[in-house]
Amino acid sequence: MTMEHPISTAANQGDQKPEPILFSRSRRAVAWAVHLFTACGSVCCLLSIDAGIEHQWKAAFGWLALAVFIDAVDGALARAVGVKEVLPNFSGEQLDNIVDYASYVLVPAILLYRAELLPTSWSWWAVAGIALASAYQFCQSDAKTPDHYFKGFPSYWNVVVLYLLVMKLTPIANLIIVLSLIVLVFVPIKYVYPSRTPHFRKLTLTLSSLWGIALIGIVWQLPDPSSWLVFGSLLFVAYYLGISLYLTFHRSRQID
Repeated sequence: MTMEHPISTAANQGDQKPEPILFSRSRRAVAWAVHLFTACGSVCCLLSIDAGIEHQWKAAFGWLALAVFIDAVDGALARAVGVKEVLPNFSGEQLDNIVDYASYVLVPAILLYRAELLPTSWSWWAVAGIALASAYQFCQSDAKTPDHYFKGFPSYWNVVVLYLLVMKLTPIANLIIVLSLIVLVFVPIKYVYPSRTPHFRKLTLTLSSLWGIALIGIVWQLPDPSSWLVFGSLLFVAYYLGISLYLTFHRSRQID
């Protein structure tokens, strides 16, 4: 009669992988539905491109606004359903990044090109710069910092292109703005993450909500929204940039 060594037995037990938890069909179906909801953002992008090709700006930015709405709520739905646990072999984060890159970068770049808002000789190179710089930004492991900021310009190109369309600046002025923002992708300024940055969070959430309503109004009034609505909404942009710069340099001084 042989005795099994207790250490080897424990080791063998430790090598065993835990059995996967089995979820009901209905819960798996709900989890897949949440992923499908996220993926619908890519369909919104296609519809936005189609409208932009025809210079139907109200429809183009309306579809982008719907894509942003999906992005704003799908994370909460995913957490409520527990998609990571129910569907561990499917990456919702990767799906979200793919759709975000399309809706915040590629589609706005296409709309910028189609709207002919830049000098002709620079137009293609500028939109290519947007795509390349944002691809770099999306792939940085610390693009979202542990203390809940975005590092570098966070690729809000959908908003940038909307403002360039309605403000009717000269092509040279638009080019300077676009090139400056491309450079800022690589500058380690911390930009506020409105729903997560703890500093001034309540104020930022309140103002960003009002700003979101203003943007919906601007899109609704395209192609010629009220100037007071456009410039009034820019007050939040000024606040956002100001508070981001303040927190970046104020906190860096505290660390030093």
